[in-house]
Amino acid sequence: MKPPCVVVVKYLLPAIRLLVTKELVEKYNLRKIDASERMELTPAAITQYFKGERGTIIVQEIAQSRGAMELVSELAELLAKAEEVPADRIIEKVCKICSSIRYEKVICKLHQKDMPSLEECRCPSCQP
Repeated sequence: MKPPCVVVVKYLLPAIRLLVTKELVEKYNLRKIDASERMELTPAAITQYFKGERGTIIVQEIAQSRGAMELVSELAELLAKAEEVPADRIIEKVCKICSSIRYEKVICKLHQKDMPSLEECRCPSCQP
C-alpha cells in the first residue's frame, strides 16, 4: 500500500526544496549556509541539492508549471525577506505547491509508475 503522499515525500518535497533553495541562492544572493538555516535543512543537504543528488526527478515537470513556479517563488521570497517565518505559513505554501502539482497529475504519473496496479483502477486522489 502506497498512498499518493508517499510519492509526495519521495519526489515532490525534495524537488520543492531544490527549487526554493536555488532561488534563495541565485535570486536573493543568500549564502548556502543561510539558505540552509531558513529552509531548516543541513548544509550537506543544500550541497546535495546543488550537485543534483537530491530532488531532480520531477524538477523539470514542476518548472514547466507556471502556477507551481509562482508558488515556489512566493515561498522563496517569504523565506528570503523575513528573518523568521512561522512554520504554519511555510506549510501552507508547500501544501499549495503540492496541490498545484497534484492538480496537473504529475503525482499521479509517478504514483502509477511506483504502483502499476493503479493504471487499472480509479484512484480517488487523481479524480477531478
